[in-house]
Amino acid sequence: MLRVLASKRLLAQRTQILPRFYHEKVIDHFNNPRNVGSFDKTDPTVGTGLVGAPACGDVMKLQIKVDEVTGEIIDARFKTFGCGSAIASSSVATEWVKGKQMEEVLTIKNTEIAKHLSLPPVKLHCSMLAEDAIKAAVKDYQTKRAKVNGDSEAEPVEQVAKA
Repeated sequence: MLRVLASKRLLAQRTQILPRFYHEKVIDHFNNPRNVGSFDKTDPTVGTGLVGAPACGDVMKLQIKVDEVTGEIIDARFKTFGCGSAIASSSVATEWVKGKQMEEVLTIKNTEIAKHLSLPPVKLHCSMLAEDAIKAAVKDYQTKRAKVNGDSEAEPVEQVAKA
């Protein structure tokens, strides 16, 4: 019996797995994510970016709400299915886009998010998803605005032609 216990203890010492630690900022954004939720995607003031990484299974939806007059992003929401780093990257992205102009948020790079969260190289794809989600949300908003502006300009022309 003593021999069995001694061999189990020796085996446990040899196979001890070192835990992986997330940086405190990742843990904070994972435990207390900011701006979780969603907006109505049919709202013309909302842009939606939906991106995913098939290799790891992370899926990120980031939405922005834009003031139509000023072009400022007044609010942002996200929903993410993925690891702690993906959730933290989404949370940081929503904080960083609020209060900024559309052109300004397009300059946010994944390397800045990764550096802020101290992501290890194996988790860089999470910050890349956040950058891609921001760009996709802006593009979606711009597409919606073009449709709205195109339709509103086309109506007076049709009315004049009928008159």
